[in-house]
Amino acid sequence: MPAVVIANNGDVPEFEGRITFNVILCAVIAACGGLMFGYDIGVSGLYLIMDLNLLHFLYIAMINSADAIKFMQTSGGVTAMDDFLKKFFYQVWERKQQAHENNYCKYDNKKLQLFTSSLYIAALIASFLASKTCSKFGRKPTMQLASLFFIGGVALTTFAVNIEMLIIGRLLLGCGVGFANQAVPLFLSELAPAKIRGALNISFQLFITIGILIANIVNYAVGKIHPYGFRISLGIAGVPALLLCFGSLAIYETPTSLIERKKVEQGRAVLKKIRGVDNVDLEYDSIVHACEVASQITQPYHELMKRESRPPLVIAIVMQVFQQFTGINAIMFYAPVLFQTVGFGSDAALLSSVVTGLVNVLSTIVSVVLVDRVGRRALLLEACVQMLITQCIIGGVLMKDLKTTGTLPNGDALVVVIMVCVFVAGFAWSWGPLGWLIPSETFPLETRTAGFSFAVSSNMLFTFVIAQAFLSMLCNLRAGIFFFFAAWIVVMGLFALFLLPETKGVPVDEMVDRVWKQHWFWKRFFNDEQVVEKGAIEMIHPHLT
Repeated sequence: MPAVVIANNGDVPEFEGRITFNVILCAVIAACGGLMFGYDIGVSGLYLIMDLNLLHFLYIAMINSADAIKFMQTSGGVTAMDDFLKKFFYQVWERKQQAHENNYCKYDNKKLQLFTSSLYIAALIASFLASKTCSKFGRKPTMQLASLFFIGGVALTTFAVNIEMLIIGRLLLGCGVGFANQAVPLFLSELAPAKIRGALNISFQLFITIGILIANIVNYAVGKIHPYGFRISLGIAGVPALLLCFGSLAIYETPTSLIERKKVEQGRAVLKKIRGVDNVDLEYDSIVHACEVASQITQPYHELMKRESRPPLVIAIVMQVFQQFTGINAIMFYAPVLFQTVGFGSDAALLSSVVTGLVNVLSTIVSVVLVDRVGRRALLLEACVQMLITQCIIGGVLMKDLKTTGTLPNGDALVVVIMVCVFVAGFAWSWGPLGWLIPSETFPLETRTAGFSFAVSSNMLFTFVIAQAFLSMLCNLRAGIFFFFAAWIVVMGLFALFLLPETKGVPVDEMVDRVWKQHWFWKRFFNDEQVVEKGAIEMIHPHLT
């Protein structure tokens, strides 16, 4: 492959290198961490469709309560499971036949919501522990540890015989998600040449979407395999974990991590291998300088509280909050429920999940192609307009035509399905991948792992909040829930327009001088003598500076 110069507009130093096979291989294997996460998101939707799994673990706890009838409504696919219910749980089957539930409230079940979202509490806590392992042992061992957590969690959930085993398995899966989401984006940002950093980093999100799609296809294929179809879906989650576990043996640690841990010569050697050239002096010196600065910081979390650390920290946390308040996880977790609510049968709901999963994958590929060409902000701003329009249309149609009982007319149901797909497309080429990319590339080395742990934990916290609250919000707000998320999208658009700097093409160790100190708003967080003359990169708001 021909050599390229890793360079940017202005005075950013040129780092020579090729886009090598080693870089691509490392990126693909590391991105299997995203495949693990995505498959789990897709399988989470399984619990809302496959009666059998939910009945198996929750029947004893709920059979004597009114929740049993409501619970049956959450699982969907009831007709396909009637033989099983008649044979093993006849009383439940009779109660189900008599149940009449509000379209907006029939899925409101606290135990179901807690079961789905418990993984994210474990991931939130694990992300802080992963920050320590990333710094002390490296990005690669942290990814390997994530895969081991995931393998253990898959084993417990697949072979669970009671709800306790299932919950413990979910907690282990959460630890795997927390460790992977902490290590993989950092690994990709530090490994990639600046010219293609956005595309390689988004491979993490791309693999998440592929994992969701695969899970949806598997769910659809095994949905009628009685009585253990759900175990097949859960067990397949071990495949990406094994790929990451064994594949990581064949990849390099990042030069930054090696040099940071005093393995200087090994770091230079790896840098030469991944860049494909011998002349890596400029990039090597830049990394060494960043590591020397970072080595003076013994309390990175304390450093994050300082004034000059606030810009990247605020951006990192806000990006995670906004990513969740687009409403995307609500739609992806409960897409089968949404399609059933507007009148599709259980099989159609699963098939529709496959369709939205495919849209998700293809749209993320669009982001891979465009992010290093048009920049981060352009994708975010366009998507805000797209998602705002679709949320309002979905909310308007449901508010107008979907009553508390019954279904939508066929034409309106089709509009909802199309708008959901358009919404997913907008998210998948913007706030989805960039919510991980931007925080992973904006922190200086001395606070990078600590800062990114705040980003990951914020993501998990607000994923938990949305997953835990969505069904209750749907019950209380009804169609208004889509206008709730639409209002947040307006706030997101204004934030991206005025406060989010462009980071396209800037080396990760040059962000402070060439992004934060040049931004019209964020430069005020640095001392006057720290602010350099503008011109190193294209200014984000020339009319405001």
